[in-house]
Amino acid sequence: MSGQSNTRLADLFGLAGWSKGELARLVNKQAAAMGHPQLSTDTSRVRRWIDMGEIPRDPVPRVLAALFTERLGRVVTIEDLGLVRHGRVGKRQGDGDGDHPGDLSWAPGRTAAFLIDFTGMDLMLNRRGLVGAGAVLAAGSALSSTMHDWLHTDPALTPDAPVLDNPLHADPAGFDRYEAAPIGSQEIEELERSVEVFRAWDAARGGGLQRKAVVGQLNEVGGMLAYHHPPHLQRRLWCVAADLAALAGWMSHDVGLEPTAQKYFVIAAHAAREGGDRPRAGEALSRAARQMIHLGRPDEALDLMKLAHSGAGEQMLPQTRSMFHTIEAWAQASMGKGQAMRRTLGQAEDLFVAESDEESPSWMKTFKDEDLYGMQALSYRSLAEFDPAAAAHAQYYAEKALALRNDGRERSKIFDYLSMASASFIANDPDQGAAYAGEALKRMGSNSSHRTWDRMEQMYRLTARFAGDPRISGLRAELKTALDRAKGKGGGTPA
Repeated sequence: MSGQSNTRLADLFGLAGWSKGELARLVNKQAAAMGHPQLSTDTSRVRRWIDMGEIPRDPVPRVLAALFTERLGRVVTIEDLGLVRHGRVGKRQGDGDGDHPGDLSWAPGRTAAFLIDFTGMDLMLNRRGLVGAGAVLAAGSALSSTMHDWLHTDPALTPDAPVLDNPLHADPAGFDRYEAAPIGSQEIEELERSVEVFRAWDAARGGGLQRKAVVGQLNEVGGMLAYHHPPHLQRRLWCVAADLAALAGWMSHDVGLEPTAQKYFVIAAHAAREGGDRPRAGEALSRAARQMIHLGRPDEALDLMKLAHSGAGEQMLPQTRSMFHTIEAWAQASMGKGQAMRRTLGQAEDLFVAESDEESPSWMKTFKDEDLYGMQALSYRSLAEFDPAAAAHAQYYAEKALALRNDGRERSKIFDYLSMASASFIANDPDQGAAYAGEALKRMGSNSSHRTWDRMEQMYRLTARFAGDPRISGLRAELKTALDRAKGKGGGTPA
């Protein structure tokens, strides 16, 4: 017992709206349902957890995580509740700052346990699109400052197993304990192939349809990491975990589960670092930066990209640096910084064609010519909001991207159509804008990506100046109907 208030538990308790007596009764009921009928909690014990920082023994932390997850409609882990026995109990870095929603980094040896905990609680929700009150994103600067020192250290690779025989250890929440067992290179190869399948499905159909499958696979991999494999196998398994976590984060972002997505990006960075793959850790953080730009926070995205660049180290290939620069350029364009954007895109082009003796990792093989063009189009389209003359450049690059889109990544093609349509409306070419908007709309019905609807909403706003044109009024009505329907399914809404 620390004698200090557990601020994390107190904050979440306030959001849940229970009384202390009600929470005590719920703990007893939930514990019995989880196979612990002997557990008996009362109001005074709940008060000690919250006001005095007492950490209850297992299974109470798991029970509380399950109750708060269900009550708030978002993943709440044992760490979020301040019920892990390391450091000062319940005291979060930067207390009093609403941009710190729980741990963003954690002690060595906790990554696998945290991964199992978080994915288990995510799966327990058994529903999508529900983000409860109090679920907030960490600011890009807060995330960068929290993770900077951790990312720049270089600890030796150590198998990361939860301490299963320590009676004071809070076991991962959510599901029954995974029975750790050794696996070999063949099983890891199968896991690596499954990542490729999930990645292709996400690119074609959006993140909504397979998100739970990816989270479930990641949960299984977390359990596998509880067994101490030989270092070369453990390293590969960590890289699989990083790939799955990054994909789970991207899928969560794609369907609007933003705080959940950010936590998966952080998990991916941790897992990649555990596996000795610094560029992969940087790429996971670059996804968090893209998320920030999408949410209208480009300045915070630039903070994250600084960390992604520096944390990736000297191992990073030129093509990876090129991709990083395109994200920076999009952030700069979103802030109206045209000169900086053009300079950054020039660097991206030079790096993209630079020769390298090393083969690109699997997570970079989808960054092709059309993806570079697509990011250039998006950057110029964003800049056109400040400087309409940039719209012509956006049209040029979007057309080049669309000419090469033939590998089944339908979501990227939709984004290119929307970039072209938006640029055309800004360039005072409503006929071409309507044609490309129609092409995008035709393809969006079979896609589960909420982000495409968000981008469609932005384009819809640009049609307002042509509302009196009979050729555009029909399109506007069709778009509004589609956007209203998407809103009913959790997608975007018209302005």
